[in-house]
Amino acid sequence: MSLMFASLTFTPTTLGSSFTISSRRSNSSVMSALRSNSCSVLTTFQKECDTPTPYLRNVADAIADDMLTGLAVEGGRDLEMILTYVDALPSGKEEGLFYALDLGGTNFRVHSVQLGGMKERVIATKSETISIPQELKIGTSEELFGFIASKLANFVAKEDIPARFRLEQGRKREIGFTFSFPVNQTSIDSGTVIQWTKGFKVSGMEGKNVVACLNEAMEAHGLNMRVSALVNDAVGTLAGARYLDEDVMMGVILGTGTNACYVDQKDAIPKLQSISSSGTMVINTEWGGFSKILPRTIFDQEMDEASVNRGEHLYEKMVSGMYLGEIGRRVLLQMCESSHLFGQSVPVKLSIPFALSTKDLCKMQEDKTDDLLIVGSILNKSLEVEANLEARRRVSEVCDAVVKRGGRLAGAGIVAIVEKIEKDTKRLSSGQRTVVAIDGILYGNNPLYQMYLQDAVVELLGDKLASHIDFKHTKDLSGIGAALLAATNSIY
Repeated sequence: MSLMFASLTFTPTTLGSSFTISSRRSNSSVMSALRSNSCSVLTTFQKECDTPTPYLRNVADAIADDMLTGLAVEGGRDLEMILTYVDALPSGKEEGLFYALDLGGTNFRVHSVQLGGMKERVIATKSETISIPQELKIGTSEELFGFIASKLANFVAKEDIPARFRLEQGRKREIGFTFSFPVNQTSIDSGTVIQWTKGFKVSGMEGKNVVACLNEAMEAHGLNMRVSALVNDAVGTLAGARYLDEDVMMGVILGTGTNACYVDQKDAIPKLQSISSSGTMVINTEWGGFSKILPRTIFDQEMDEASVNRGEHLYEKMVSGMYLGEIGRRVLLQMCESSHLFGQSVPVKLSIPFALSTKDLCKMQEDKTDDLLIVGSILNKSLEVEANLEARRRVSEVCDAVVKRGGRLAGAGIVAIVEKIEKDTKRLSSGQRTVVAIDGILYGNNPLYQMYLQDAVVELLGDKLASHIDFKHTKDLSGIGAALLAATNSIY
């Protein structure tokens, strides 16, 4: 009986033990498979984002080819290479009270700048940042410009203007209008929209002069003002930086969107030959429109398909702040769907487009704490996710792949322009300093993005030439630059 009892008591225990071991092996196999799926998505994404030096060289060369074609004929390639008609940059001699209005991405800014010539330079500045309601970004031109003019009128009404800067009879205040969208510019103070970007799609602008739209709105709001310079934010950045440093040759924006401009020789611009062939002119590349041989992943393609400008501005969608967080979110979503990255279910917020901001993505990429506590905190706060250390490490790797690719591609674009300048001027080879003025929250707030960009420039140019390039973070200079260009191009 005891043997029977022993047998009876042993058998269930053995079976139970056998079942437990089998279950553990089964669970272990499942978890291993899930980890493998997660790693597979991550590994594939990292591989497809990779930008080794030879690949970057091909990107820089392709951008350079598009630049040359765009300088030769209108609409020849992806890069518009727009003539800005800025052939006189600030010298320091400018005097008077001038305004700037900067319409770009999330916000628009209003500035007033008191200029005192060579002795006093910039005496005082005032500015105000105003958020643009989302509905106005996809509304009518009358609604958008009416809103801008009303806020400008409020700004001007609050000013206490010194006697030396009061208007003479019959004159209007002059304003530099920074319009950070592709424009077919026909003079320093006129141009029509080529296309809206950065999430804007304003109706009623077809064939309209954007300067006339603003002038009419200002008049309707009782403002005694006129636009004397229409500029891009990159051009404004270049002008503002050039006022401080005569070696500035490029202006670059790396923020919500991206663009670059540079000082070119007029005799190196074929499509300008019928107008003038001496001196210099600032060229607005609109490089965000570049779309060739880029390292696009399935996540880039899906994001592009869901965008308001599908198939356009592919370079911008890999380089600028509006999109990097969304690319990262899409990668993490697939990692959750193919494995239990954050547990058994997919976090609800992770399925919401643009739920992960580029700001948070960059913070997670730069987390150097031992346990990636910043990554964990952001995931919890932004996406309501509880992530273990292994998951946090994978999230960090995703973020790094996105930021690294963006920074290196931006570096390739800068090299394409620097090499164009070098071909015509031999500045670098003669040891002359060349300053690249860069503005934008993406570049300004993210040291690793800066490092990846600058590393790419050195790799492509070599240490000797790259040693003569100076990168300057010129925060919020585009507004002052626009006011300076209004002064430079004053009709009075």
